[in-house]
Amino acid sequence: MSTPTNPARRPVATLMVALLTACVAFQLNASMLSPALLSMGQELKADQSVIGLSQTSFFTAAAVFSLFLPRLSDIVGRRRILVVMMVLMGLGSVVSALAPDVSWLFVGRIIQGVSGPTVPLCLIMLRSEVKDAKSYGTLLGVITAVNGGVAGVDSFVGGFMVEHFGFRSIFWLMVVLAAVAVLLVRTLTPESRPGAGTRMDWVGVFFIVVAVGALLTALNEAAKLAGAFDIGTLSFALLLLLLALAGFAGFWFTEKRSSHPMVEIRHLRQRATWAPLLTTTLTMTGIFAIINGIVPAYVQATGPGFGVGPTEMSLLILTPYALLGWLVGPFSGRLAPVFGYTRVLRIGLAGSLLALALIGFFGLNSLPLMVAGTALLGIAYAGCVNIMLNGLGVLLSPAGNPGFLPGMNAGAFNLGAGLSFLVMPTLLVSLAPVGGGAAYFAVVLIGIATTAVALATSFLIPKPVAAEVSA
Repeated sequence: MSTPTNPARRPVATLMVALLTACVAFQLNASMLSPALLSMGQELKADQSVIGLSQTSFFTAAAVFSLFLPRLSDIVGRRRILVVMMVLMGLGSVVSALAPDVSWLFVGRIIQGVSGPTVPLCLIMLRSEVKDAKSYGTLLGVITAVNGGVAGVDSFVGGFMVEHFGFRSIFWLMVVLAAVAVLLVRTLTPESRPGAGTRMDWVGVFFIVVAVGALLTALNEAAKLAGAFDIGTLSFALLLLLLALAGFAGFWFTEKRSSHPMVEIRHLRQRATWAPLLTTTLTMTGIFAIINGIVPAYVQATGPGFGVGPTEMSLLILTPYALLGWLVGPFSGRLAPVFGYTRVLRIGLAGSLLALALIGFFGLNSLPLMVAGTALLGIAYAGCVNIMLNGLGVLLSPAGNPGFLPGMNAGAFNLGAGLSFLVMPTLLVSLAPVGGGAAYFAVVLIGIATTAVALATSFLIPKPVAAEVSA
């Protein structure tokens, strides 16, 4: 006698296929191009600083669109917005693949950036369909683990493609994946519009976009000062900072007076809003540049480092980090509803502190211990902290405005990443005369201190009681 299939399982399985495809398509936009940057510069006749700015333009656009598209999806339809995001991501990929010069590359990457809130929007859609706390935690971990890299192989596939077919082939692959994502999201996911009939607060959107866009651009400009001081760059960065402050002030006063605000001011004052946003920003500031910039640079350096080539460095450092995060994410997501999201977050942050200490105090003098430290960081941060922070953004969002906090949290991730790449490289350059090894050690200590503050602020985050169950 055959066992009957559970009819309730199929919709969740098909939903996961569609959402994972969308998340993988987005993640490849963020990570797959790393090995192609040199080739892009050579073919488009642009130096690496300009090519690097094209990457920055993508992440800045992603942060800006993350601020309001989740909220807009509550009103006009989550599936509809995700389909539009995938279509525009594909369109941006076509523009980038056909780019005759670096200006068109910028246009393509900015268009691709519309897909910025893919992961938080997928988590919101998942939450509306999966009510069981344990099941949601597990599936949350599966989806969010993509955010740390596609099992650690995306950069290697990108390197193979650029070596054999050129950098444009990567963009054409993105076009194919975006088309598949559009088809699957359109056919396999249900539509939901909890805010149907609500008006969008476009004035508030304008002010918050100006504020965050100006702040991120100011950070990018300030990062240039690490290479050489320039009064013009400093002045422009300060002007952008003033514009950001004005934008935040405009947003605050608009939300106080609006009859249909993006978020009510009382929600901004609550710990459920500002505590997770602050924790996300501090965590990213303390960790992101260390694992994605400082450690890879040190391992490859011939002076104070180990003189390892880029391919071997990726195999030793980046792939285990991403792969362990991919593997551990579903388990930490499964445990969170039982042990508590905030408790698992704090365990992950404590593990991240231990990993950073291992890197700073021992890894700088021993390649095996450096590998061990980054692997532990993959487990603790990529597989645990990253999952919990994304999950809390969804679970703590106000009931009447479910798209608000996930979008703002996505902005906090990008803000923290920008701060990290401003503070850490600047400190490294400024301490270079002291000695390479000492400079790297000081940078890791700053990361440890910042992550410790993030651990402290995590105790201010309220528990999402409704999403937790008894063991």
